[in-house]
Amino acid sequence: MPAAPKHLLVMIALGFALAGCKIVATADKNAPAAQDGAGGGVFDPDKMVAGIWEPKVLPYLTAKAGAFADVIALARKSPDEAGAKYGYRAKEGSAPWTLIAKVEGRIVAVDTASRAGTIGVDVDGDGKPDLTVQIGPAMRGTALRDSLDFVAFNDFTNQIDFARFGKSFNQYVDKTLLEALPRDALNGRQVTILGAFAFDKPGEPPLVTPAQLTLGAGS
Repeated sequence: MPAAPKHLLVMIALGFALAGCKIVATADKNAPAAQDGAGGGVFDPDKMVAGIWEPKVLPYLTAKAGAFADVIALARKSPDEAGAKYGYRAKEGSAPWTLIAKVEGRIVAVDTASRAGTIGVDVDGDGKPDLTVQIGPAMRGTALRDSLDFVAFNDFTNQIDFARFGKSFNQYVDKTLLEALPRDALNGRQVTILGAFAFDKPGEPPLVTPAQLTLGAGS
């Protein structure tokens, strides 16, 4: 039997060598550092939110916010002007502005029958709610995330991670702020709020997600 050609022997040897190798994906050098968690690169949105809350989120919201009456009046007159002054949106187009406001008023409505609890706050003294504030534990939307000009979708691997990051803001607020509210003793109390809302229904009281909420005395 004739000997196999040398080039065939080399190819066979390479085949056996490759069969014993494990191919490892190269890390993406452009992956955002913000996604590195305690688990060696595991995406941890809760840790991310906790890490930026005090040093970045609260100072930004405080600096950007306007008095609720001023914010809503300007938004109903000129959403783009109000957004540029008091809010943020990631891109031009049909997406609504997310606006940031400081609220001082009285709680005139409380709904805690479902997990999506809310309070209605009267700002102008007419006894009717001018805004609805989410008090959880379940909260709709991602207004807190969407109000931040230093957070971008492109910082995340995919839409799912970006959505989880937005939800983590709501969970953080619920855990650190809203869980302790005396839900049976809210109606009639004075309240001060720093929060954000999507200006997507101009004719209705906005749905505000709070970043800070302080209760005062009752009426």
